[in-house]
Amino acid sequence: MSIIHPGATIGFLGGGQLGRMTAFAARSMGYDVHVLDPDAAAPARGVASRFIQAPFQDADAIVQLAERCDVLMPEIETISPEGMARAVAHAPVRNGAGVLHIVQDRARQKEWLASHGFPLTPFVVVHGEEDAARASATLRGRCFVKTTTGGYDGRGQIRTESPAGIAAAWRELGARPCVAEQGVELRMELSVLVARTAAGAIATYPPAANVHVGGILASSVIPGVDDPALVGRARDIAAALADGLGVEGLLCAELFLSADGALLVNELAPRPHNSYHESIEGCATSQFEQAVRAICGLPLGDTTSLRPAAIANLLGELWPSEGNPDFTTVLADGRVHLHLYGKRSARAGRKMGHLAATGESADDAVARAVAARNLLARASGVAEWR
Repeated sequence: MSIIHPGATIGFLGGGQLGRMTAFAARSMGYDVHVLDPDAAAPARGVASRFIQAPFQDADAIVQLAERCDVLMPEIETISPEGMARAVAHAPVRNGAGVLHIVQDRARQKEWLASHGFPLTPFVVVHGEEDAARASATLRGRCFVKTTTGGYDGRGQIRTESPAGIAAAWRELGARPCVAEQGVELRMELSVLVARTAAGAIATYPPAANVHVGGILASSVIPGVDDPALVGRARDIAAALADGLGVEGLLCAELFLSADGALLVNELAPRPHNSYHESIEGCATSQFEQAVRAICGLPLGDTTSLRPAAIANLLGELWPSEGNPDFTTVLADGRVHLHLYGKRSARAGRKMGHLAATGESADDAVARAVAARNLLARASGVAEWR
């Protein structure tokens, strides 16, 4: 593959916080940035020299973006397949339509993972009452029913205490196509980020350990695992996933470590990931610079964890009705760093930014990030995190 050198133009299909932070990295490496997003106030707009306001399903607008770019990077999975297919006549799309087609539908993703031998919790795809009955008969214990498309950060899913509740949960979700999954007795939730170029070069990051509150990522830390054997298993799974899918860019594998030591694939994200935001402070190469390297065919960066680093997400409920929180208190700890995403309006559950912290150990880094977040929580009357 030919290298797309600094000075070229990267087009982002999506201008949210992931596009914004990757665009900052692209700018620092000398690339121009164009962005397509339906939101006139998209966070990445301020980084772009050219902005196209259009829906992600507008194939003509995607082609218009591609015509003046050297490579396109989807920031989200819901991009028009027709638009991506037409765009490649002008510029490569990385990750491409084939990867997004598999990943953007939970049922399709689960079936691909199962057919390629990756370890999964038992699941049943539910299209109707008969499927729900089959799921109730075959799954065991606590279950989760998730819509196949559209849900994220805990949305579009219902937990049932037994398989008997699957049919009711499916109906509550609108009788839409769903995946019913058997729950896992968890020891840990972790993720592994892997970069892969179109030429097949691969670099995996150390696993991150993740904590969720209300279905939304609350905190994450790298390095998250201190067992070398487990680190190796997790990185091997991520690399095999990237090769199997033919990733050209980044892929994040969200994994479960069960109480009995099984390492199971939960979900995949073909883009930068919230759980690796601390790679900015903690790793030799941030995930955002790595994304630019990967899609442009540059040599991949060193993924070594240089120091323990963690994040705590800042959600909209921390914001006052007007203005911003008082961040001076959290920045009193000189190892805490503030990242805001440039979103103009706050609402409960919306990711407005994050706090990153470095520490003497992984536990110290997490404690600093969460303690800083909790200062804002106390000031706004919001529940603290442990």
